[in-house]
Amino acid sequence: MTSAAVTPDPAIRKVNLDDATGAGTGTRADRVKRRLTSPWATLVAIVIAVLWTIPTFGLLLSSFRPGDAIRTSGWWTFFTNPQLTFQNYQEVLLSGSSTSPQLGEYFVNSLIIAIPGTMFPLVLAALAAYAFAWVKFRGSSTLFVIIFALQIVPLQMALIPLLQMFVTFLQPFQGALHEVAPFISERQYLPIWIAHTIFALPLAIFLLHNFISEIPGEIVEAARVDGAGHGAIFFRIILPLAMPAIASFAIFQFLWVWNDLLVALVFSSGTPDTAPLTQRLAELAGSRGENWDRLTAGAFVSLVVPLLVFFGLQRFFVRGLLAGSAKG
Repeated sequence: MTSAAVTPDPAIRKVNLDDATGAGTGTRADRVKRRLTSPWATLVAIVIAVLWTIPTFGLLLSSFRPGDAIRTSGWWTFFTNPQLTFQNYQEVLLSGSSTSPQLGEYFVNSLIIAIPGTMFPLVLAALAAYAFAWVKFRGSSTLFVIIFALQIVPLQMALIPLLQMFVTFLQPFQGALHEVAPFISERQYLPIWIAHTIFALPLAIFLLHNFISEIPGEIVEAARVDGAGHGAIFFRIILPLAMPAIASFAIFQFLWVWNDLLVALVFSSGTPDTAPLTQRLAELAGSRGENWDRLTAGAFVSLVVPLLVFFGLQRFFVRGLLAGSAKG
């Protein structure tokens, strides 16, 4: 009796070799994690961080240099001829003249615009994303595609129609709004909040839907078996699990609203009562760009809040970016 020799399949030998060496094992998320933590990826991240930090460091040094030194030499000359002064910050933050107005009131206006302008779209988008992901209704797929397609509409195209809508629909409610919330009515924050919410909803719904739809269905089904309704599932299961994605978009939206100038100029009254910090920064440079010293100090004041928000939510931001990008 003879036995035939069996030649192993090359593909099988490759799989066995990968299993022995550890290469090719693990989920796709593990492979992406290994690539992102490789030496080359670390080097690229360091280069990007340095390129981003150098201009910011130069802006910080310039904000403490005298105006004549800023206009005649670069910020790097500080190391050979150090000159420090707090006059720039004093003029920007404490001066009350027309050429160098205080930034305090505009700083508060930016906070009043940015915080609700971030919270409103997040609340609406989270509810809509849950509905598209776990509530089946007729036409949900078509409606989701339409909402996703709204991202391609240029912002400038919607400014005039929105202004007309606000005049038509919000004007009759000004009297009632003034009785309920006179501060909001007098300073006309409501149109700015609505505009930022409308412009943010398509992207917010798309991003949150992609995250929420990847939550294991067994968790939702188990909650339904225990008698939980949509409200309990949303608040007790979906929101805690989707917090990384919510925090990631909150950072993006806050930065967009905080740095926005166009929407605030169009939908605000243009007075110091509602003008954001970006509008005052545009005026600080002067008509011919001669006030660089004040502009550097004001720009760094405006930069502090976004930096605090980003570093405070950084761990959620990274988790939200990586979530769903490498599904095993």
